[in-house]
Amino acid sequence: MTTDRMPDLVVAHGLAVDATHIRPAHIVVDRGRIAAVLDAAEPVPAATRVIDAAGRVVIPGGVDGHCHVAQITGRYRTLDDYELTSRAALWGGTTTIMDFGIPRDRTETPLAAARAKLELARRARCDVALHACVIDWDTTVPDQLAELADLGIRSVKVYTTNRGTTMADDDTVLKVMREMVRLDGLTYVHAEHDAMIVDCTERHAAAGTAGIRHLHRTRPELAEEASVREVLAVAEYTGAAVYFVHQSTPGAVDLVGAARARGLDVHSETCPHYLALDERVYSAEFPEWFACCPPMRSPQTVAALRKRFAIGAVDTIASDHSCYDLAQKRERSDDVRHMPHGLPGVETRMPVTFTTLSDALGAPSDPAVLQRFVEVFSAAPARINGLPGKGRITVGYDADLVVFDPDRTRAVAAAELHMGTDFSPFDGHELRGWPQIVVARGRVVLDDNGFHDPGPTGRFVPRDGYRAGGPVSRHTDSRDGNYVFS
Repeated sequence: MTTDRMPDLVVAHGLAVDATHIRPAHIVVDRGRIAAVLDAAEPVPAATRVIDAAGRVVIPGGVDGHCHVAQITGRYRTLDDYELTSRAALWGGTTTIMDFGIPRDRTETPLAAARAKLELARRARCDVALHACVIDWDTTVPDQLAELADLGIRSVKVYTTNRGTTMADDDTVLKVMREMVRLDGLTYVHAEHDAMIVDCTERHAAAGTAGIRHLHRTRPELAEEASVREVLAVAEYTGAAVYFVHQSTPGAVDLVGAARARGLDVHSETCPHYLALDERVYSAEFPEWFACCPPMRSPQTVAALRKRFAIGAVDTIASDHSCYDLAQKRERSDDVRHMPHGLPGVETRMPVTFTTLSDALGAPSDPAVLQRFVEVFSAAPARINGLPGKGRITVGYDADLVVFDPDRTRAVAAAELHMGTDFSPFDGHELRGWPQIVVARGRVVLDDNGFHDPGPTGRFVPRDGYRAGGPVSRHTDSRDGNYVFS
């Protein structure tokens, strides 16, 4: 390799794993990007810093396509901010998070909600991309979505449930999909059939069984799968590209797979808790640890979902990170209709996912395990969401790297995590795949000496169109070519 200057960093002798290839390599980093990927048989180039990754795996930094930061929903606000959550993300091997600009109520517009998140994200330690959200449709929404697309916010989330707060009606869902087709964007969907859930929950409330121990009975699998069917029909009608968040049943995944086989541009996401936990947690000592929607499913459903995840039927895994604490959870744990739902998970996504895959597919060091892990953890979230420079170990991409020992295990201790809450749904679980070294755009933020806070160096990443791809030069800073907050 020839260069005019000594590079900033070399990660040497590691097993570099991409979704498409795996090889021992020296990864050369300069000015925040990957400058070269050299065969490990070659001499280690001189650099300002050299990290010896011998005997360990090097993967692209994680991309978490589904996080909720500083989110206000009804009377509850998550207890985090961008500084806190982005630090926790880096601790967990995630170097890019994707948050949502969800209107706090029906008086806030989608554009205002997204702009508010852009301002808050200036405190981020890792890179940030955004999804918009539409709750109510009016004649101003198309222009708002066009302006958001110009900012590089190329996806819109709609909820088919949560009546009275975030739910969009059928007309709004269809109109959002039409606009996303026009703008070459992606429609994110929280798919649960609202009428079924409302009826089921009200019946449980009338019977005195609407507390947290009964959450899994109030939101049946059929409600998720019925909503997925309806959304897929609208996607087929409009030609929209659709991404289903937090799918929790094999039936929902199969519906998406069948639609994709018919030629639809549709994608499945699941979350670590739907792979590692089942409905028996609601009979455990602390059922409030597991208040989320959809809820945990039966052991049989979880086993079937894990099989589909392992063989590639699920595209991505995301944390659905929501940072409430136990006081908020317990305030109305007597009635699931009124308690806040969502789990902290941005820091534990990597080890839970890697443990799940290695348990399902074979030895942790098996190339099939490592490459499937990189696909769902980094590559596919970046590719599907049009994140330039993310999700691969290749020249010119951002130097987002994670070094770990696939055989090393550690138990989750909630008190030792960094997500700003007082519990973890995985507390006590013995997991493998914990990051040991994390590099975020060329900065070593985690190593054997601990965490090195880079300050508010995270940047907003404008996204490419879903189908168009290509450069995003209009969103770059002419001084150094890196992404900046708009």
